[in-house]
Amino acid sequence: MSDLLWQPSPARVENANVTRFRNWVNEKHSLKLDSFHALYDWSVASKEDFWPAIIDYVGLKAESWGDSVLVDGYKMPGAKFFPNARLNFSENLLVRDDDTDALVFWGEDKVKTRISWCDLNIAVSKFSQALRAEGIKKGDRVCGYMPNMVETVIAMLGTAAIGATWSSASPDFGVQGVVDRFGQIEPKLMITVDGYHYNGKSHDIREKVRDVVDRITTIQKVVIVKYAFDGTNTTGIRNGVSYDNFLAPFSPEKIVFEQVEFNHPLYVMFSSGTTGKPKCIVHGAGGTLLKQVSEHVLHCDVVPGDRVFYFTTCGWMMWNWLMGGLAAGATLLLYDGSPFYPSGNILFDYADAEGMTLFGTSAKYIDALAKAELKPRETHDLSTVRAMTSTGSPLAPESFDYVYRDIKSDIHLASISGGTDILGCFVLACPVLPVKRGIIQTRALGLAVDVFDDDGKSIRNQKGELVCTAPFPSMPIGFWNDPDGARYKEAYFNRFDNIWCHGDYVELDDDGGMVIYGRSDATLNPGGVRIGTAEIYRQVEKLPEIQESIVIGQEWDNDVRVILFVVLREKYQLDELLIDRIRKQIRNNCTPRHVPAKIIAVADIPRTKSGKITELAVRDVVHGRPVKNQEALANPTALELFSNLPELRS
Repeated sequence: MSDLLWQPSPARVENANVTRFRNWVNEKHSLKLDSFHALYDWSVASKEDFWPAIIDYVGLKAESWGDSVLVDGYKMPGAKFFPNARLNFSENLLVRDDDTDALVFWGEDKVKTRISWCDLNIAVSKFSQALRAEGIKKGDRVCGYMPNMVETVIAMLGTAAIGATWSSASPDFGVQGVVDRFGQIEPKLMITVDGYHYNGKSHDIREKVRDVVDRITTIQKVVIVKYAFDGTNTTGIRNGVSYDNFLAPFSPEKIVFEQVEFNHPLYVMFSSGTTGKPKCIVHGAGGTLLKQVSEHVLHCDVVPGDRVFYFTTCGWMMWNWLMGGLAAGATLLLYDGSPFYPSGNILFDYADAEGMTLFGTSAKYIDALAKAELKPRETHDLSTVRAMTSTGSPLAPESFDYVYRDIKSDIHLASISGGTDILGCFVLACPVLPVKRGIIQTRALGLAVDVFDDDGKSIRNQKGELVCTAPFPSMPIGFWNDPDGARYKEAYFNRFDNIWCHGDYVELDDDGGMVIYGRSDATLNPGGVRIGTAEIYRQVEKLPEIQESIVIGQEWDNDVRVILFVVLREKYQLDELLIDRIRKQIRNNCTPRHVPAKIIAVADIPRTKSGKITELAVRDVVHGRPVKNQEALANPTALELFSNLPELRS
């Protein structure tokens, strides 16, 4: 297929939010920015004008934005945006109060609910009153052990409304995984469910909830939502109360939005935790709001009345990102459960039934659809779907081909990448630029994204480290229990002084497009040559026999050799003929150094709760090193498949 896969129509370019914003900026600041690239350059060079422009253009609310935009803007970490601002995050998400849909929820094929903007405001009012009645106040922590459902959104908005801090995990987490996360931040209240649905089965978590609450002694109240069962059998949960009874004493009142500092803790997010207890990454109310609004409105072209979907759990930062769509006046489409139950069509059924406009998902989901040979364009209408975004891992060029061939030919497909670290993206969508095969369209407005070589020099059209050379509002305000900031600085700023080093191995082209080759810490180094793991995955997973793969570097004979593990599709075996085909595929499309020294079939690949394969954990097991926190994995028993393999002893 051609490298150019999609081009926005002139009308789409003219009517895009980012075009209107550029014209507005030109008029306000007497500029002549004539393209998106010119707007990007201005947004980075004039960040003290750009971020206030977002506030004014979108109409974000605050008691005061203060008289200063940026203090110590040359420091990373240390810069402070809007140091005198007073605002409330929830107030900026509850932008409507009418009878149209605010939230729609599907729990596989078992549960379907919806709530209007009017009823959402009422529910948030009651929840915030209930929190205050429990003595929860500004700065206290509220946690959700919840599916991606309506009550979770209500709880988050109610928590932020009173200036408390929200943190969440999905109900498939085990007890230790939850305690490792929430136990660090000492929450006063937890909201949870009696169980959840996955792949057609109902999973009871009441026993897990009891154990969690017994081990986190700071929890004073447990609010239990009836979902997968009848809501009973919760009497053994310390200080437990049903969701309905928790809200029952309160009547709808005008929500009292606690005005907080720009850097007041809004969310505590968690790293994957596969190398020890998860890091608690603290994000501020103002920075989160500005970053997510800029992405929804300018990069994803979300307008009031759009219906925005992301396939995510509450344990992945894309849930928090999805919430930002409310600030753009969009309806959020929530889904909990397997994306393949009762068939691979369920999310496309959802898209048609609810008029989905933005379909957000993961690269692994798109690859799984392709492997299953599903062709949604032949079975579904999808006329309302304007954009599809993909993240979690690099989107392979073949997956770009699949989307345009088998899902929809006229769609804005956007591979995006950033992380929990910034609650947003470094590189992402642009509705006025073409989509090129295998390439992320652009760098994020307002972020000085660059690529450095090992010597800290800026490079183009070469592989290097993804960095950000100037501060931006959604940098973490710090890590929990890191009073001197040492762990925070070590995580992002030790590699290059005063420069954010993200840990992605990437290449930036002359047009501002980017290819991501994998994580820097998982980069292979045979013979001293750096190889991105994604380069190998792209070749191996083209082969019809291969369902999935994972590659690591094994320390061997004073060097590193490349080891490839493959999960085969049904009815295939890893014989010498297939091994030879895999090696030829990699050699012919990469280099001889990319060719694995060993290729081994395994039944499963360990992954995090958000679906990311865990190269570092597999590497540790292969080398006989302990994996410190297996609770962070969705399928920890898969690690046993990589232990003491005779094939790796010679």
